[in-house]
Amino acid sequence: MKSLIKSFKYALEGIIYCWQTQRNIKIHFILGSAVIWGSFFFDLSKTEILIILLTIVSVLITEMINTAIEKTVDLFTKDYHPLAKIAKNVAAGSVLVAAVNSLIVAYLIFAERLYLLFVRGLSNLKEIVIFLLFVAFICFLLVLVVRSSDVKR
Repeated sequence: MKSLIKSFKYALEGIIYCWQTQRNIKIHFILGSAVIWGSFFFDLSKTEILIILLTIVSVLITEMINTAIEKTVDLFTKDYHPLAKIAKNVAAGSVLVAAVNSLIVAYLIFAERLYLLFVRGLSNLKEIVIFLLFVAFICFLLVLVVRSSDVKR
């Protein structure tokens, strides 16, 4: 039982490390959280919410694996090496693939609903204002995360 608890502790330390040191994981987490909250606004089906959750988690997982690969490569060499470059680029590419996939999923699930919201919104301005305030708040959070990451470096 103690080894299981230690395993959870180490895993949590890894998550915390990524959160504290990786700006992109914060951005992915904030955007993912915004999409989850936005999904309540659009009355999505359970299947659509599940697809969104799996997509968000895949981006976060690939970002964490990317960090692990980068740190492992750095452990073995600080100098430029073509194989180190390939390892880091492939790991970063996996994050890009997951992020592009998330955009495609978001488009397929939200595009029609957003279009209908804006068409209806012309007659119901209150919903549009609430939605735009939500979008502005998310943008504000992203700016804060990017700024706080830049200040620490």
